[in-house]
Amino acid sequence: MYDVPDQPTASILIPTLAAADYLEVTLASVMPQAQALGAEVIVVSDGPDQPTAAVAERYEARLVALPEQRGLNAARNAGIEAARADLLVFIDQDVDAPPGWLEAMIDGARANPDVEVFGGPIRARLEDGPRGCGREPPPITTLDEGAENCDVPLVWGANMAIRRSGFERLGVFDKVLHGRGNEEDWEFRYTDGGGRIRYLARAGLDHRRAAPDARLRVLARHAYNQGREARRHDVRVGKPRAVRIELRNLAGCVWHTLRRRCAYGIVMGARIAGSLREALAERHS
Repeated sequence: MYDVPDQPTASILIPTLAAADYLEVTLASVMPQAQALGAEVIVVSDGPDQPTAAVAERYEARLVALPEQRGLNAARNAGIEAARADLLVFIDQDVDAPPGWLEAMIDGARANPDVEVFGGPIRARLEDGPRGCGREPPPITTLDEGAENCDVPLVWGANMAIRRSGFERLGVFDKVLHGRGNEEDWEFRYTDGGGRIRYLARAGLDHRRAAPDARLRVLARHAYNQGREARRHDVRVGKPRAVRIELRNLAGCVWHTLRRRCAYGIVMGARIAGSLREALAERHS
């Protein structure tokens, strides 16, 4: 284990679920930065997984393994409990953080002592994946608020930092939430209380899909499941879209796919199809 100060500059928390190949790339990019800046890295395995444990050990990251699969927010909460720093930096298991990413996140937090939540750009990287027409964003989580630091309404858990004081005041993430809204719920509680969220333009990283997971069929299946989760989230917060609107949006995706010959239209359509399935199930429940 590399020498981590008693009070690290940051705790980098990486929830993961049996994705050792992705974790390998993530840790290869993050560990040199953490070591140089005196930060600790904690891999939180959502259930026991020997390949995950082996990768964490090889890169000298601290491992916290849940006894069973409990979901992303439960894994995040376990990381919060294990962390020692004041600044808790959350990233996904499938990112690649370029040199300077962590320094920009830490510097941004130091420069804004009155802010408790930060985020940076998230750039999609589909390795040998389908091409879009350029009019629609890639079908994985991204964030781009421009080249200058600014306040934003939300940031995403793939590249997000929160001061411990925020959790001490508001509590941790809701472990019941899965899929869409799993971090939004906490952020809305924070901003409803007057808190600010700061976008740090230099603290960007890449959100990856390796070639096997970047195939159109895989992306569409994932989007379909996301659509189902998104509908359940919208119902939970009392803002579900009417079925007629979902059907109109689905027709728009079909038109976009054919008119622009855009593969991303298929993925967007799969997401709406998942939402429609949930909506129709509501009517028969």
